[in-house]
Amino acid sequence: MADHNPAPPPSLESPFLVPPSGPQNNLNHDYQQQRQGVDRSWEEGDCQLDQTLQKLETFLSFLGFNQSTVLGFVLSWTAFLLVGVVLPVIVVELSDCSDCQEYQVKKFELDIVASQASLAAVSLLCLSHNLRKFGLRKFLFVDRYSGQMSRFRDQYITQIKGSVRLLVIWALPCVLLKTAREIVRIVYTYQESWWLSVYILLAMIISWAYVSTIFLSASILFHLVCNLQVIHLDDYGKLLERESDVLLLIEEHIRLRYYLSKISHRFRIFLLLQFFIVTASQFVTLLQTTACSGLITLINSGDFAVSAIVQVVGIILCLHAATKISSRAQGIAVLASRWHALMTCGSSSTDGSAPRPQSNVGNSEPPCPLSSLHIDYSESDLESLEYISIPTSSQLASYMSTYHKRQAFVCYLQTNPGGITIFGWMVDRALLTTIFFIELSLVTFVLGKTIVFSSS
Repeated sequence: MADHNPAPPPSLESPFLVPPSGPQNNLNHDYQQQRQGVDRSWEEGDCQLDQTLQKLETFLSFLGFNQSTVLGFVLSWTAFLLVGVVLPVIVVELSDCSDCQEYQVKKFELDIVASQASLAAVSLLCLSHNLRKFGLRKFLFVDRYSGQMSRFRDQYITQIKGSVRLLVIWALPCVLLKTAREIVRIVYTYQESWWLSVYILLAMIISWAYVSTIFLSASILFHLVCNLQVIHLDDYGKLLERESDVLLLIEEHIRLRYYLSKISHRFRIFLLLQFFIVTASQFVTLLQTTACSGLITLINSGDFAVSAIVQVVGIILCLHAATKISSRAQGIAVLASRWHALMTCGSSSTDGSAPRPQSNVGNSEPPCPLSSLHIDYSESDLESLEYISIPTSSQLASYMSTYHKRQAFVCYLQTNPGGITIFGWMVDRALLTTIFFIELSLVTFVLGKTIVFSSS
């Protein structure tokens, strides 16, 4: 009998190790090109985000927020003292008009310089400390999701560009108003030389624009940090729609709440001092304008209006961002409650006591279509129960275990809502109502002390 040599077995080597030939080679070549294109798009996106952050960091360094070195610290505060404090005081002294004493221009101007410089100093001190300690990326929390940067990168870039655009939208009209007011003041308080008047005009505009931009930039930066976190809160709301692992949802919420607490800790001093300084500034403004016995015109009190606009805009930006992120964080509990109710109603029987049986025993959350109930209501209740199978103890235990996990998750969210806090005070709509009534009380108090109607 002739020996039959069996055919050699096919090669077990991986096609990724052995160069294929023919059509398989073309497929692998196309796959490699596609993979290279994806990698190239990721690299371009990362480069675009890096360029956006680099431009933002350059702008902040120009304003003096970058104090990571001793030289940067000295240059920043020297420029602030010279441009934001010394220069406007000297200009106010030089522009003092002996023929315009009835306008009290000098007294009002010094109060405005003090309030604007105080706000800029607080902004520069708080923000530069955080940037020096954490760096721009960690300060904005744009590097904490290393595996999800491809999903959030475009939204990061959009939010950063939108914040810069928002700064330009608010700063440019205020600078134009300040310029118009200074021109009017120079015309009425004419100096001996037109050149001196022009120098005073330019110095006041440059100084005011510098300190106002620092203050608005700090408010915009807080607004940006909050909006970047809103991206992750919105993504967490979508996670509830596609994820049923309760432990994973709790861990992700703990992470989000941890970063919200870090934001609150970093900005609480800034927000508190900003609110106090703006309130005191508006209090002094109202007190001086209502208690003044002289003329109140655009010449002596025009700066009050322009500075008040900048201060109120900064406060509104901060409060809007804080209340927005607090509202989103508290709204997660509502989404989770709805998710829990839908999961519970969709997996229980008509009497709500047990899960509906299915052929797939391993599924702990069986669906419950109403069409699957073949009950003839013409029969008696005892006969109709024959169409519903009694669930086993393992099915009931699995269902109750999942139910209690969801219930614990909802209770956790209701007792730990998260949000921006200032020393324990949640910045939400209730706090806004409190602030409104505090400001209203101060206004009525000042008006009651300064405006007196005499009866004839």
